[in-house]
Parts: sequence; C-alpha cells; structure tokens
Amino acid sequence: MKNEDRVMNIRLQYDCSNVDWNYVSSILESVGIAYFESKVHKIAFENSCVVVLLYEDDKLIGFGRAISDNAYQAAIYDVAVSQPYQGRGLGKLIVNSILKSIPQCNFILYASPGKEGFYETLNFKKMKTGMALFRDADGMQIEGFTK
Repeated sequence: MKNEDRVMNIRLQYDCSNVDWNYVSSILESVGIAYFESKVHKIAFENSCVVVLLYEDDKLIGFGRAISDNAYQAAIYDVAVSQPYQGRGLGKLIVNSILKSIPQCNFILYASPGKEGFYETLNFKKMKTGMALFRDADGMQIEGFTK
C-alpha cells in the first residue's frame, strides 16, 4: 500500500512521518479513550504493523492502528476521530483501511464502553471467551471494560 491515499478531501497517511504526538494524545483524551504522554503514543504507533492517519488539509482529524503477526492475527487499537468530524463515516474509513492492509488476518479489539455498536456495524462480533489482564484492573473495572 502507498504511504498516502485521498478520499474526498481527506488524506489518508499510512506512516508516522510528521505527526504531532501531543495532538494525538489530546484527541484521545477528548473522545474519552485511554491516552498517555505523547512519547508513549509515538512509540506505540511506530511499533504497529498498520497505521492510518486522517488529515483534512494539514490538520490531523483521526487515526487508528493495528498490531499483527502478519500471518493470521491482528488487534486494532486507538481508533479515534476528532469530535467535530465524527458522524461522517471517518471511523469506518479508518477501520476499513486497517482491515484492507492485512486482509489475511483475524482481528480483535476492545471498544470503549458504549461504542460497541459502531464496531458491530462493521461486522465485529462480541466474543464469549475474551479475557484481559490489565495493569490497572480496578480502573478498567470502574471504566466498564471488565466485570
């Protein structure tokens, strides 16, 4: 896949060049997704198998990433669209771009509580046997991720 595509007036970038990692953190915070210091997100995205960043002109408006073995398993993380741009199909564009990048893989993810319906519209199914071990188990339970 090329490092860049265009859909409508939205530019899709598939690498981590020229990213404002502070802005990545602020978008994640503004949409209620877990966020870290900018340097942590930079490391996470740079170590991902697939990165999709959406820009309108030169403004970062959304992103997502996947980690994978590039053979048969992948996990999607950090899918977010800046609030003023939500409801325009951009989250779907991000996820579908990730799925097309490694089509041979099965995908897992965990959605923010209340956002499961979005992923169900993209044919993701709830798992019966999904398990997790979080460093902040109490916090994740309070946030509604675990029972």
